[in-house]
Amino acid sequence: MPPLFVSLLLWLFLVEALPAQNPALNIPELGSRAAVLMDATTGTFLYVKNGDDEIPPASLAKLITIHIALSEVAQGNAALDEVVSLPRESWAVNQPPRSSLMYLAPGQTVTLRDLLLGLAIPSGNDAAVAVALRFASTIPEFAERMNQEARRFGLLKTHFVEPSGVSENNRTTAVEFALFCREYLQLHPETLADYHSVTEFAFPQAANVSERYRNKPGTIIQYNHNSFLKTFAGTDGLKTGYIDEAGHNIAITTERAGTRFIVVILGAPAVYRGDRIRDEDGMKLLTWGFDHYKTLRPTLNKLPPIRVWKGKEDYVEITPGEALEFTTFRDRGEQLRWEMDLTPTILAPLPQGIFVGTLVLYDAQGELRRIPLITTHEIERGGFFKRLWDSITLFFRSLGNRRTP
Repeated sequence: MPPLFVSLLLWLFLVEALPAQNPALNIPELGSRAAVLMDATTGTFLYVKNGDDEIPPASLAKLITIHIALSEVAQGNAALDEVVSLPRESWAVNQPPRSSLMYLAPGQTVTLRDLLLGLAIPSGNDAAVAVALRFASTIPEFAERMNQEARRFGLLKTHFVEPSGVSENNRTTAVEFALFCREYLQLHPETLADYHSVTEFAFPQAANVSERYRNKPGTIIQYNHNSFLKTFAGTDGLKTGYIDEAGHNIAITTERAGTRFIVVILGAPAVYRGDRIRDEDGMKLLTWGFDHYKTLRPTLNKLPPIRVWKGKEDYVEITPGEALEFTTFRDRGEQLRWEMDLTPTILAPLPQGIFVGTLVLYDAQGELRRIPLITTHEIERGGFFKRLWDSITLFFRSLGNRRTP
């Protein structure tokens, strides 16, 4: 089962679980239709408003387009420095009215890297078409590729009909898009520095035009629409979007002191300065998140092996069955300590990866988290005399336990 599908099934249990422990957290009120705040490391949802409402993603769809292109590069099917042909459909003059543009034109020499920058910074619809037609014969064929990726990630309501986000028939939810953003950052961490935190884009430059125009290439400088890159310290991505049918959307990721949050806001009002409402909501969520929560990353020395009875080996190595990182309140996790709560009698045969106990984490305020412990390798059943000897030993041990007051 895809990990994002599991996360999607669990999100109703996870969201606001931590705030419910402390009703004095002053949960922010937002003007946007839908919003989520997620710990990017653990996948824990800390805030959800209308998280399953289906809303057009607008230009947030371009993140899926970038993901597909980078996946092709990772598989060796494309290269960032390859020159991409520009079919007529990709020219800026052929994009819908009011489109954001990279300003592609016939006769230009453009690399795939150029196109990805054109997607990430000025949010060019023309760049989206050019990338789509590099990896598919038609726009509908590429849209189906986008939908295949959504299904692979377990996103049940997310659907695309084209790669730029200009269509109101594209659909996603705040929860699903946050889950995608988490996966995107895990798969393509380099995109934050290489694309999403880049603040300006100059195109076309001399290298992009024919020799005839290189002295005056007609360069246009455009700026990243994500204002959080300048206004909220630690922000290094991701993407904004707008169409009339959706309103103002944004996906933000910010890292401070080892804690990275993802915020997705969909449907800020499609009114004059509706982007201000969207940005104010994002500021509220990020400020609230960093004020109250953090990602705790416990460090453990190697756990001691545990006793196994009636096996070819007397001891088995154990390891945590889940990631140690978890989300907690900012005032928790000082003077962290742990103990193991083990199954009383562990008998062979013992498969690899079987549950044998729990690692319990504490701080000065009490218990913080329980993590399953599993075996690192298989222990086969011992021979007859080994099993007999261990049975006798266990028998006398049980007698001793009964006599203990």
